[in-house]
Amino acid sequence: MSNQTERKKKTLNSHTILLIITIILFIVLYAGGCIAYGSKGFTHLQTFLNILITNAGLICVACGLTCVMLTAGIDISVGGLIAMDCMLLATGMRNGIGAFPMIVLVLVIGLIFGAVQGYLIGYLEIQPFIVTMAGMFFTRGMTAVICTEQVSITQDMNKAFYDIANIKIKLPFGGYVNGKGVYMAPYVRVGVIIALCVLILIFLMLRYTRFGRSLYAVGGNAQSAAMMGLNVKLIKMKTYILSSFLCSIGGICFCLNTMSGSVQQALGLEMDAISSAVIGGTLLTGGVGNVIGSFFGVLINGTISSIVKTNGKLASSWPNILTAALLFLFIVIQSIAATLRTRKAK
Repeated sequence: MSNQTERKKKTLNSHTILLIITIILFIVLYAGGCIAYGSKGFTHLQTFLNILITNAGLICVACGLTCVMLTAGIDISVGGLIAMDCMLLATGMRNGIGAFPMIVLVLVIGLIFGAVQGYLIGYLEIQPFIVTMAGMFFTRGMTAVICTEQVSITQDMNKAFYDIANIKIKLPFGGYVNGKGVYMAPYVRVGVIIALCVLILIFLMLRYTRFGRSLYAVGGNAQSAAMMGLNVKLIKMKTYILSSFLCSIGGICFCLNTMSGSVQQALGLEMDAISSAVIGGTLLTGGVGNVIGSFFGVLINGTISSIVKTNGKLASSWPNILTAALLFLFIVIQSIAATLRTRKAK
């Protein structure tokens, strides 16, 4: 009985405490926004749904980066890949290519791009930061090669994609009557549904599949994982393929939200995804983390931005400052937790 209690405590300390802190922090932040800006509509359900709509692409990217970070890796090419995906979609549709062929092309490019990076990292054992930094420069450069101007997707350009982007999936609860006496039903966009499906699928994969468990094993100790019979090189390669594929899905969601392609698009998004994963409890050293925590990390970043926008008087740099402070806080907490685990092991 005592052994079972010790195991539960160990599991709680290793995997759950950081997640609980993240969830509590999100609740406190959002509740603070509701109290401070309730008169400006922050308490409406649509405000929360708008955070999901704006950050649908980031949720997909954060899921992929969480998988990479579980193996003690990193991927800073995701922002550039998002920009290239959006530019491909916009220019392709402007040139008369259908939405479906362009979406398939973007997903295939994501798989190939991830396979190249994964091979260099997994089999040639080049540092992930160096490989993905080269990938970032490549994708940013290719975005400019495709087109240097901002390309907007209009209804005349591609009606199917335009209609999908403007679909409002209304919810049967949480509405309100505005000042003109009109009932406003809350809604989400297609991108949110895609992002939540990705979140659920990756959560199930990490929790219940052999590949998902192998990511934790490789990140925890690659040598031990190899001694257990795991193909560490192949696992790392597959992880980067998965990350780039999810990034391409995120690029589609991002394009559905912005309806444009631009060289300057998604600047710094890789840092947003990494910070969301770290704030969500994913260790930079690998082996610990989950996509639910990363999801709440995205919500925290989105809530901070929403509070700043609702205030209207704060500088646009405040979300970056607050995110940096939270990132520093969670890295310190992770370091303390790792030190305590090491002492208990001795």
